[in-house]
Amino acid sequence: MTQISRFIGEVVPVAKRVTGDGDESAAPEGGGGFADYAFVSLHCLRVYLDTSYRMTIDLLKEMPQIIGEIGLEADDLPHPSTLCKAFDDMSMSVCRVLLRQSAQLHDPSKHGAIDATFYERSAASRHYCQRTSYRVQKLKVTKLVDTDTQAILDVHCSTNRKGSDADLCAQIARRNAGDLLSLAADKGYDKQALREALRELDIRPLIKNRIFAAYDHAHNARIDDDCYNQRSMTETVNSVVKRSLGFAVRARSWFREFREIALMCVVYNIKRAVKQ
Repeated sequence: MTQISRFIGEVVPVAKRVTGDGDESAAPEGGGGFADYAFVSLHCLRVYLDTSYRMTIDLLKEMPQIIGEIGLEADDLPHPSTLCKAFDDMSMSVCRVLLRQSAQLHDPSKHGAIDATFYERSAASRHYCQRTSYRVQKLKVTKLVDTDTQAILDVHCSTNRKGSDADLCAQIARRNAGDLLSLAADKGYDKQALREALRELDIRPLIKNRIFAAYDHAHNARIDDDCYNQRSMTETVNSVVKRSLGFAVRARSWFREFREIALMCVVYNIKRAVKQ
């Protein structure tokens, strides 16, 4: 069995659990539409193949075994414009549930690390930039990673660099409070209010202090270096995702870009699961 076969074999059950329409036919019947799990699976394949909508459909027409796992045949595949429209209808909440379900394939250890990275927005024509006021060149993406399995647990995207990283970390921690025992981050997240918020959530903060006084050295010495150093797993994961799935997003609008980043994290989790 090829790696892409193993990949789609994991994607389809996850998509069916998330969408809740696993009993429906993937292809349109009697004037109906495609099942939601079919669209989710096709979009995961698009990200996996790192191709455009049109090229994805063209490639899948030559992969009857792969689309057969979804319940489709070559003649059933949607038009590229239909696949593109379905991406607009996919909510970010569905992408987050997909990400959570894909992370569970790894049996996370409840010890997390958090860090931010940047993704390029694909170069657009001068006419497009002027017409849409397309000025933001980078997306800031913050990932929460399980330090033992290197699975991505949660992701946050932003088109600006305003606001405190520590406040954002607290927001992500609240979303995952029941799944974390400790959280490691670098000195960029040094904020006493964040440490207090994490302790209120029963999460052990592993965040070193920036050095302003002698007592900061004492605070840092109390942190277990072996646990704290696991925060570097976020840098490893960011590197792997960018090298395997790309360092830029194809979408033009911010909400589509956010969904694309979330699906990249889902695909990374499932790819890693099928390799084990």
